[in-house]
Amino acid sequence: MGSNFRRIGKLAAISSKNQSCRGFSSSLNKNDTSTKSVNLFSAINQALHIALDTDPRSYVFGEDVGFGGVFRCTTGLADRFGKQRVFNTPLCEQGIVGFAIGLAAMDNRAIAEIQFADYIFPAFDQIVNEAAKFRYRSGNQFNCGGLTIRAPYGAVGHGGHYHSQSPESFFCHVPGIKVVIPRSPQQAKGLLLSSIRDPNPVVFFEPKLLYRMAVEEVPEDDYMLPLSEAEVLREGTDITLVGWGAQLSIMEQACVEAAKEGISCELIDLKTLIPWDKETVEASVKKTGRLLISHEAPVTGGFGAEISASIVERCFTRLEAPVARVCGLDTPFPLVFEPFYLPTKNKILDAIKST
Repeated sequence: MGSNFRRIGKLAAISSKNQSCRGFSSSLNKNDTSTKSVNLFSAINQALHIALDTDPRSYVFGEDVGFGGVFRCTTGLADRFGKQRVFNTPLCEQGIVGFAIGLAAMDNRAIAEIQFADYIFPAFDQIVNEAAKFRYRSGNQFNCGGLTIRAPYGAVGHGGHYHSQSPESFFCHVPGIKVVIPRSPQQAKGLLLSSIRDPNPVVFFEPKLLYRMAVEEVPEDDYMLPLSEAEVLREGTDITLVGWGAQLSIMEQACVEAAKEGISCELIDLKTLIPWDKETVEASVKKTGRLLISHEAPVTGGFGAEISASIVERCFTRLEAPVARVCGLDTPFPLVFEPFYLPTKNKILDAIKST
């Protein structure tokens, strides 16, 4: 796995060579602003600084955020903005989100941190039955649209079954919230600022594996990237690959290996899972005739199943082969056997050839 990790920070450089890429390149002229090479947790920290600085109604809170948090994403915020706006909470996820809903309902920007995505489940009722339905149940008379819930998620190499889970599909089933997952520092900053300023509740999952391993040039100024707009990172003609988060780097490696054997792969970063960009994926599959989806979450009930079903409905007559999924296994996330559980470059490459 070590050789895979060393390649993680290179994906943005590869994608920037593709002139057809959307997202950052189309929403911000890199010549108009200064950039700095930073890792993903520093990009998150920059976004939070900007959010607090540009909107006095913004608050950041969660377990241990007052002194930087487990992954240091909130370092320096309390010193600059004060403990009234950046503060620790009790170890009670239901309380954190419940408070955040009330704060957002009073026309504030509530940025709540759940220390690990694995511990978001005690707050499931608040997110699903309160935040997601707040606007709907009142006929749009009131809402908690200023709510953003940040949570580190996914494999980290040594997290095991309580610190490595990918629970995104649980929330993709819930109308009324958005689910966003960045793949890189540049994307993380722009997408987080868009999420914080979006008029809907957002669950923002941060790939913890990338916090320090992914490094790229990130604009120092304030910028936003569009939600629900997928990005074509690599153009191809034989098969479409769709993923999100840290998995994009692994999929890119598989695309490079496939190219050596004459297989042309088109790689798409979904970025926003709900609502997701069906049109971009559909257009790609109609061109290539094949689709492969990869994510770390277990295969059964994973969001890859929803993508597969939607594309089969939309592109049935254009498909040359069944839709393939390379995902985590239907077991609790293992510690010692993590390399066997995760969808690796070789697993994806084998599926590309088979498809």
